[in-house]
Amino acid sequence: MYALTPRCNLPSLRRAPPPCRAATPTTPAISAPPSRADPDELRSTCPQRAWTLAGSAAVLSSLSASASLAADSGSYAEPIAAALAAYSLADLATGVYHWLVDNYGDASTPLVGAQIAAFQGHHRHPTTITRREPCNNLHALARAIAFALPAVDAAVTAAHAPAAAHAFAGTFAACVVLSQQFHSWAHEKRRRLPPGVEALQAAGVLVSRAQHAAHHRQPYSTNYCIVSGMWNGVLDKNRVFEALEMVVFLRTGIRPRSWDETDAAWMEETGDAAAATAIAGTDSS
Repeated sequence: MYALTPRCNLPSLRRAPPPCRAATPTTPAISAPPSRADPDELRSTCPQRAWTLAGSAAVLSSLSASASLAADSGSYAEPIAAALAAYSLADLATGVYHWLVDNYGDASTPLVGAQIAAFQGHHRHPTTITRREPCNNLHALARAIAFALPAVDAAVTAAHAPAAAHAFAGTFAACVVLSQQFHSWAHEKRRRLPPGVEALQAAGVLVSRAQHAAHHRQPYSTNYCIVSGMWNGVLDKNRVFEALEMVVFLRTGIRPRSWDETDAAWMEETGDAAAATAIAGTDSS
């Protein structure tokens, strides 16, 4: 079976300038990422707090429904197993989504353009996420959960599904929302981590600083998962995303950003070099 090597075999789309003209810099196909955030942009606003609260309430409602049904049936094994499965699949889901927004689309893309631009800015200033207040960091995902999870729970209830179904939905939603907090901790210095977080990272329960640091090194095409990172090894070893990129290219002609030379807009600024060392696990302070 032939190995897929798109980065090596596909010809570059860049053309050399005519010999009689000097080469001029090409304009990036994507919008430039935002500059380093102003301190006011990192604070939580009242709407952001409200959306985070709404998403949290939806998660708690789902988990409460699961606990109530489990208490009535006297069986807790199935809901616990469903919650563990949701925790695992949430890690995979964050990886797939992260891969998509890192490699396709731009700030003008409908629905997710703002998030694509934010991910570009994150690659430029990776430690900014550690200075965001919690609701500022979580509100976008919490808002999506506030709309989607109640509808899912209503459908599950109407179908008279067991406690495990509510446990799966609630845990999956919680992990997706909190993935941005786990992501933030993966960039934080050890001395600033909340108690117990470093131990959870070392145990593989949360994505570790060292593992996520690999994603912020060229070509920025590995270690996309940001809940626990348990899927990163499997996906990268089997080159799953490279295979998907080849499928997309053969069907649409669209190249992922990771195939081309990294644009300056995606490269970390020199001033953040210490942060890259910190997330790699070498900062022992």
